[in-house]
Amino acid sequence: MTHTLYRVTQGVRALAAFTQTVDYTLPQTYLSPPLLAAFKRMKRSEQLHSIRVLKAVLQQEAETPHDLAVAALMHDSGKVRYPLSVYGKSIAVLLRMFAPGIYHRACTCDPQRAVWARPCIVAEHHPKWSGEILRGAGASERASWLVEHHQEVVAGWMDHPYAALLWRLQRADDMN
Repeated sequence: MTHTLYRVTQGVRALAAFTQTVDYTLPQTYLSPPLLAAFKRMKRSEQLHSIRVLKAVLQQEAETPHDLAVAALMHDSGKVRYPLSVYGKSIAVLLRMFAPGIYHRACTCDPQRAVWARPCIVAEHHPKWSGEILRGAGASERASWLVEHHQEVVAGWMDHPYAALLWRLQRADDMN
């Protein structure tokens, strides 16, 4: 799927999320009570997206490490810090694609003062915030690391022991 088509599909799914209920059966299988509570604080569209990512991860191989399943469910949990509308997320995507200089300057702004920059700040910093949430909820170091690096280029981590898991997470996220 092309990046543009992926983003359009993601936006349509987010807009239609209010029509769907979230089945917590699968998340309850992998998440501890504190992690499940953090998962439930996410927007419905992000919960549904995360469940789709987990299902894609589970289909990749016969074995899925527990930490990878946790990372699939929680990779976007940091977005709760500054919840965005679909419109706001679209702004960040468009700026990153068509005005990368403005996007990168916006990412360095203070989100308390520069409300206009929040979509860019969230897009750029939510992996770190997600890792903080996982650590605070008692997740493993491996799950936290995967979440914190889920938007980075895997090639930069090829010698890292978690590189194969990061690749699986990114592949599933890109498909959903």
